[in-house]
Amino acid sequence: MRVNAGPRYRGDKTSMSDILRTRWGGLVTAGAAATGFFRVEQIDGVWWFIDPDGGLFLSKGVVSVQFDHDNIQGTDRRPYREACLRKYGSRERWRAVAASRLASWGFNSLGAWSEPELVRAGSTPLASAAGVVYVATAYAEDRGWPRCDVFDPAFERFAYQRANEVCAPQRDDPSVLGWFIDNELQWGPDWRGDEELLAGVLRDAAAPFSRAVAAGLLRDRYNDLAGFNSVWRTSLTSWDELGNASIAPPPFRRPSLASLPADHDSACYFADCDAFAGLLAERYLAVSAAAIRAAAPHHLVLGCRFAYVPQPQVIAVAGRFCDVISLNCYDPLPDIALTAYAATGRPCLIGEFSFRGDDAGLANSHGAGPRVPTQRDRADGFVRYTEAALRHPNLIGTHWFVHADQPAEGRWDGEDSNYGVVTIADEVYPELTKAMTSLNARAEHIHRAKSPPTV
Repeated sequence: MRVNAGPRYRGDKTSMSDILRTRWGGLVTAGAAATGFFRVEQIDGVWWFIDPDGGLFLSKGVVSVQFDHDNIQGTDRRPYREACLRKYGSRERWRAVAASRLASWGFNSLGAWSEPELVRAGSTPLASAAGVVYVATAYAEDRGWPRCDVFDPAFERFAYQRANEVCAPQRDDPSVLGWFIDNELQWGPDWRGDEELLAGVLRDAAAPFSRAVAAGLLRDRYNDLAGFNSVWRTSLTSWDELGNASIAPPPFRRPSLASLPADHDSACYFADCDAFAGLLAERYLAVSAAAIRAAAPHHLVLGCRFAYVPQPQVIAVAGRFCDVISLNCYDPLPDIALTAYAATGRPCLIGEFSFRGDDAGLANSHGAGPRVPTQRDRADGFVRYTEAALRHPNLIGTHWFVHADQPAEGRWDGEDSNYGVVTIADEVYPELTKAMTSLNARAEHIHRAKSPPTV
């Protein structure tokens, strides 16, 4: 096993005087087997990645570390790339600096949409969770549909083809942590709209296979058509109409999946919606996970990057088919979300979180996550959030969003926020990165001991 001497800790009786780390940055331990690839294991009630050399590994990453960072909305201009060309002269030189800089801040992983070449660009290897396969998203786009019809028999063939194209070229690469399936699919009411998935499918002629499954589910859930008509506020004369006619606008709306219905009909309606979401999740995740494992059998399936906590049925299915549950959580603290996903019994990876400072000269008018007054407050927010996450036994990684600030003019979707660890001119935010460096050095110890050591 190849190891490097790590930092010294003092003041905590449970800490080692010298921490030995593998070349990947994992803690050397006698209890975990080295397989040559990343895997997950629960040890003494705490979940970990196990790195290729057998080290206890927490994925500490940054999202979208890329030279071709955001374009200005409506243009082809990429101001970060322009600045880095002036500063470094080439993409290759930038990669060497960016990779080494990440390692110097204690990061050991590349988050989603990062350049995979960065894993070997610096003096220390980085793990890669850069790949998002986009199984459902690509299938819908390939057919020009507004949603993915996962029950279409052709979906399975597409998923295997897509996974083979994206994952197979790196199937023997030990630096690959795993593969994300998709990003922030809509499972119910959220910022994109308040319509339930079931109601949308029933009114969507472009998803005939999913629509037929939805109609069959509802037929099985009601003793007679009159009961369905009463709950759904319809006047169907036969079940055949459910699969062939457009359903009227849904009778009930809930502002969030956490909202509980108060009366019988709305309770039945939302129970129908949640049951269908679970059924659809089972088909989607079973097919997608199998396709990724066939293309890259040595790598982990990292889940579909939930944007908000979905229905319990969806969470349960994710726990059955994914090696890791991935979630993007922009709350001030991650405790509620982590507890909800921990119900699966699987480890959890926070794929995005961030804090935005109002002193950075950016409007921060579009984008998720807390706004805070200063860069010092951003650093404090990072520490509070990450320490809280690390104390959760199911947590195995946190990935900060994002590497560089967004353009002041707004990126392709209008976001214009101070998310970066560096500015759009590639200048480092010292308060934030100093806090990241300190906490990253202690992360594994906090996770294992559930209390921070004195450094």
